[in-house]
Amino acid sequence: MPSKKSKAGRSQQSKKGLKQPALEIEELQDDSVSQLLGITITAINATKDRVPIDLAKGILGTIANILIIAQTVIKNKSDFQAIADKCETIRELLESATKDATEDNLRGPLGHALSQLNKSVNRINSDVASKKEQGFWKRLFAVTIDRDKITGWEKDLDRVLGLFNFEAIAGMTIDMKYVKKTLELMGNVPSINVPKYRPNKPPSRPAMLYGRDDLVAELTNLVVNGEHIALIGPGGIGKSSLAKAILNEPLITEKFADRRFFVTYDGLDPLTITFETFMTRFAGALGIEAAGADPVHQISTLLRSASALVVLDNAETFEEAIASSALREIPPAIADIANIPGVVLILTSRSRRNAPNVQWITKDIPPLDLSSAQTVFYQIYHRASRNDGGEEMKVLLKELNFHPLSINILANAAQQNAWSPATLLKRWNDRHSKVLDAGKGKLQSLSDTMQLSLSSLSMQDLGEDGRRVLAIIAFLPQGLNEDLASDLLPSLPQVDTICNVLCMQSLVYRQDNFIKVLAPIRHYVRDSLQAPDSTCLQDIRTFYYDTVQQCSSQRNNYADIIISDHLNIEHVVAVNLAHVPDGMEEAYDICWRFLWFLVLHQPRPATLTPAIFNIVENSSTWTLKARCLSTLARLYVILTQLAEAAQAYQAAEALYLTAGNLWNMGDCLITRADLLRCQGRFIQSQNLLEDLQHSDSWKALSEPMKARAWNFLDTARMYRFAASADELFVLLSEDPVWCLRSKMWHWRAKFYNGGDAVQVKMHLEDLFLQSTSVFDREIALEGLANVAFCEGRLSDAMDNLQTLVEMFEGQNLEVVLWYTVWKAVVASNQGDHALAREIIHKASEPFQFFALRNARAFLRRSYGSATIELIAGEYDVAESHFTATIEGCVLQGNLYFKAFNIRGLGEIAFARSNFALAAERFTETRSLCAEMGVPPRRLYGCAPFSTLPDKFKGWALFLEGQSPFANIM
Repeated sequence: MPSKKSKAGRSQQSKKGLKQPALEIEELQDDSVSQLLGITITAINATKDRVPIDLAKGILGTIANILIIAQTVIKNKSDFQAIADKCETIRELLESATKDATEDNLRGPLGHALSQLNKSVNRINSDVASKKEQGFWKRLFAVTIDRDKITGWEKDLDRVLGLFNFEAIAGMTIDMKYVKKTLELMGNVPSINVPKYRPNKPPSRPAMLYGRDDLVAELTNLVVNGEHIALIGPGGIGKSSLAKAILNEPLITEKFADRRFFVTYDGLDPLTITFETFMTRFAGALGIEAAGADPVHQISTLLRSASALVVLDNAETFEEAIASSALREIPPAIADIANIPGVVLILTSRSRRNAPNVQWITKDIPPLDLSSAQTVFYQIYHRASRNDGGEEMKVLLKELNFHPLSINILANAAQQNAWSPATLLKRWNDRHSKVLDAGKGKLQSLSDTMQLSLSSLSMQDLGEDGRRVLAIIAFLPQGLNEDLASDLLPSLPQVDTICNVLCMQSLVYRQDNFIKVLAPIRHYVRDSLQAPDSTCLQDIRTFYYDTVQQCSSQRNNYADIIISDHLNIEHVVAVNLAHVPDGMEEAYDICWRFLWFLVLHQPRPATLTPAIFNIVENSSTWTLKARCLSTLARLYVILTQLAEAAQAYQAAEALYLTAGNLWNMGDCLITRADLLRCQGRFIQSQNLLEDLQHSDSWKALSEPMKARAWNFLDTARMYRFAASADELFVLLSEDPVWCLRSKMWHWRAKFYNGGDAVQVKMHLEDLFLQSTSVFDREIALEGLANVAFCEGRLSDAMDNLQTLVEMFEGQNLEVVLWYTVWKAVVASNQGDHALAREIIHKASEPFQFFALRNARAFLRRSYGSATIELIAGEYDVAESHFTATIEGCVLQGNLYFKAFNIRGLGEIAFARSNFALAAERFTETRSLCAEMGVPPRRLYGCAPFSTLPDKFKGWALFLEGQSPFANIM
């Protein structure tokens, strides 16, 4: 959005109308002459300090004062061009004429010439000072000197300068080239090598610079404070764009005005660049044209005259070449310029080989964030909006590591080829980095910008080993662990040195102790360079495999290595699973061991699932694949991804059965049946276990496994209310392991089926006192809490739940969260809605990460929050929670919680008198009950804390077919 200042400027311009071209040219000339005057003044003052003759010092001081007045007060500066040129000639003549001179030399022609020159410059100075004084009394900020007056001064100076021609006759050792210059000047021949200053306008701020405001502000403050900055990063990360943005910041333009210079070394060959090329490019960017003159001297002269900001762009071009003896002058020259007071340097480079003896503040330029990356992409790509792009486009941008150049190239390719989002995604999946070669040159082709880095002298010095290490770093998802580099790649003894060079070239970067590459570079390396060296891959595999095999259930050094390199290890395992030679069981063994490590030490979703399911099945792999699948299922259970766990267990069952391993088959089947029960799929759970009991495999199972199956079967029947409570959990009442817990569940089943609460409470309290294990005590206490809640003894229920929280605090986060949510529900039923919200909020804080990876924890917490808000009458908030929970239930295939939440939405619709919507919600709830095998009137029969208070009557009225649902049944 245009600033107020720019708007005001346009308004003022429109009022005044466009300036006449002649006036614009005159103003540009005045600006140019003003800069020239500054250069000449600086040079004159420097010469004054060197000349040995006092009279010459006085003359130089006078002409400096003339030029200062002209620069600061005189309005028609452009008319002083010739005077400035003559003053520069006077400076050069006096420097040469008085070199090695003494006061005795003033008695001859030299003294006469100096005396006449002194009188002439004093007259001019007097006239100029008089004009300045007149302007002061008239309160004018600038005055104009008549052009004829200035012409008269020029003629007077020409006359006096001609006297210096006699110095040669007088035997003075003056270089005759200065006399020649004098005569040329007197004849108006403009061949004197005076620096002609035509400043180049700095580049404008990039139009598409997003997500960099904070960084630009930070860097701008550093520049304003006089700090030299080195912007470092890989090609296409936006270094040059940042430098251009800084040049155009208000604070920068205010401080440096038109002394902002952008020197680019783009397009130069590091192999052929010379010091003269370097300095000529520098001088040209500063607007200096001086044929045959010393550019270093002229650059220094210009920069010393006032504060200046200089950007050295694409500095890697000369930084890579400074090893050459011909270019060793470049770093000292940069250091000398950096040491000029008021001069600030910004350097952009892919290399970290920045000029020494300069106090650089180095800034590694990061990629964009997601929001900025999307903004850049959709500013170019107009065939879809940010909302239309969906998650797939976000994933695609993430695959580019939010690399600015890659995003720009991809968006332009998609726009120019009229690709739809679907087509773009297909192109990317098929071709990857090849899509990023949309044209020629580093701004239109990722491969071109990569080749600039790969062809650098430093990379060439590394030979093939440099590319081998780069290929390995690109192969490993996390990059190369810097602490383990020599252990992982023993065949490359120079790996540390190679990594340093790669980092110096910005091909890789260091983060969290790993050597990494940006995603576009990774894709380019994988697509265009050689595949990872087989010897290196074998070294990595050997080290990682040994580490996994030596890891135990206890946390040790090997476990620490796996935790640090877990993504790399998983990738190596997946690659090896896809290319396992016959008879090589090691890959399968490492696979399940690694998964078991995740179960014990680092529960997280695994990317090995496709690789495991794709293992070729034959007699030699049945059991090996089944073991990988069953361990994968255990990991899914820990993550409460129950649908995925059930799928993996089912696949493992079939393989174990085929291999004749009935014990493991039974273990997988029984566990899967209980997972189905946890999802509310009670009919499937019951049928699965009953079929097992009637199969030939049942006889092969151990007694403990059969007891486990009976317990899960009775649990499914209890939730369905498919059997009398007297029949449930009776078979195992004498089992030494299941005895107490079976009795506890038996009495809880009686209570759920309408049994006497007093009797149930008495038996549970007695069994609680007999129990010694935490698990048994939990079953009894939870049952007592259920009884107290249903009887309206809310304080007792709260006490029981608090005891349960204390039992598991610090041990089982999910269980603590579960019971804390129930405490909040009790508080809400007590009417203290604020306390209920506080309880559930505080309980959730420590579990943010845990809840993200544990879907069941999210469902319980979200439904609890919805219930609390519903009871409090905050229907909008409750509706939001119910809806979010339903989405989670759909993802997890959880019918039980889905039914609770849809019923909750029905009650909200009922409370709002939207009976048609309420009927729709209740009908869906009833359908879910039928799918689960649960009587609709007993939906909450085994879940008292999920029950809604009696004041929410919509569900009951719907089931009874009463008004307003009488005509819907």
